[in-house]
Amino acid sequence: MYSWIWRKLPLGLPGKLIGSVLLATATVALLWLVVFPWAEPLLPFDDVQVEQPAGEPGGGSGDITDPTGQPAEDEELPYSTETNNAPPSTPNR
Repeated sequence: MYSWIWRKLPLGLPGKLIGSVLLATATVALLWLVVFPWAEPLLPFDDVQVEQPAGEPGGGSGDITDPTGQPAEDEELPYSTETNNAPPSTPNR
C-alpha cells in the first residue's frame, strides 16, 4: 500500500517527500480532531468511582484531612514527611 502511494505521488523525489509529510499530517489531524473526539465518550477512561462502605476504615464521611490540609491525628502516613526520597518501607501486617 505504501509503495502504491509513493508511486502515485507527483513531482519526483521532492514532491514525494512533501506529499508524504502532508498525507501523514492530514491523517494525524483527522484522527486527532475527528476520530478521537468521536470515540472518547465510548471509552471508559474517565468512568472511575472508588467508594468504601461507612463501616470500613477510611470510609464514611470521606474526610481524610482537616481544614488546614494536615492528616488526621490517627492517620498513619505510608511515607516520611521529614525527608525527601525516603527509602520504601515494608507494610505492617
